[in-house]
Amino acid sequence: MSKQTYKVCFCFRRRFKLAVAEAPEEIKALFDQYSENGLMTVDHLRRFLLEVQKQDKATIEEAQAIFDHLHELKHLNIFHRKGLNLEAFFKYLFGDANLLIDVNRGVHHDMTAPMSHYFIYTGHNSYLTGNQLSSDCSDVPIVNALQRGVRVIELDIWPNSTKDNVDVLHGRTLTTPVELIKCLRSIKEHAFSASDYPVVITLEDHLTPDLQAKVAEMITQTFGDILFSPGSECLKEFPSPEIIDETNYNINHTTKEYLEAKEIKERENDSQSGKAAPDEEAWGKEIPDLKGHIQTDDKNELDGDNNDDEDLPEGDNKSQHIVHHNINIYRYSCWET
Repeated sequence: MSKQTYKVCFCFRRRFKLAVAEAPEEIKALFDQYSENGLMTVDHLRRFLLEVQKQDKATIEEAQAIFDHLHELKHLNIFHRKGLNLEAFFKYLFGDANLLIDVNRGVHHDMTAPMSHYFIYTGHNSYLTGNQLSSDCSDVPIVNALQRGVRVIELDIWPNSTKDNVDVLHGRTLTTPVELIKCLRSIKEHAFSASDYPVVITLEDHLTPDLQAKVAEMITQTFGDILFSPGSECLKEFPSPEIIDETNYNINHTTKEYLEAKEIKERENDSQSGKAAPDEEAWGKEIPDLKGHIQTDDKNELDGDNNDDEDLPEGDNKSQHIVHHNINIYRYSCWET
């Protein structure tokens, strides 16, 4: 059982333990049946393979090979020289050494149901390098999570110190911020390093309308034509992971509709002698193109996008979502007026 500590109010340290999952009672009973004095020998393991796992051709050599594999985990203090203890047996059942689990089989479940029908490997405060009070915020934990197969990344977005850009941090704490654009680019680069199935990005929004528009522009420029918007109509149900995975979505049609609406709005504004349109009142004044503000040394990554000069479709000030062909982005507003 590992331990971690963190400082509280700079005065004292608080320690907590990370509990390790214990074997359920059924596994304990099975281990007791095929062990002696708390240890499972090679002969016991072979009998378990024959009688329980129904591996009719299991040999002593195969059982010994399993022992040799688990022996490599001796640094975890779960291996005994004369046999396997309960923890080692439990890890064997859920590990690669258990031949009933084909690690090369890949996804074999039905993936055609709406995405909301599945359990999703989810991260919380995915950007924190340590505790939630005083650690650093970084894109490194996000990359590590995606490489482990995490499919939901959470970002808390706040105005930066000068109120003209957007940072990611755990608000109202001593955590040090990281720029949102850095996190977005890391997500784009590593989103599918472990799986081709959808990644969900949740944005806890603490921004003003002007900065909300800026974030929308960042997302559009970063992910480019691999973004998909369902349009003005609400989705009756989410698309399936399989459809999202196999379809190459494109937002050009949505952007075209927005540009046409934008031209009409500008003509109406001119005819009304400067009176602001309802959308402009809700979102604030239109911000300048951010292309010059968010370009970095990895400009080549953005050059492949076809939508750098196009704007994101406007909507009301309620929560909206943008569905990427493999990435879904959700925003829920926490902005206090």
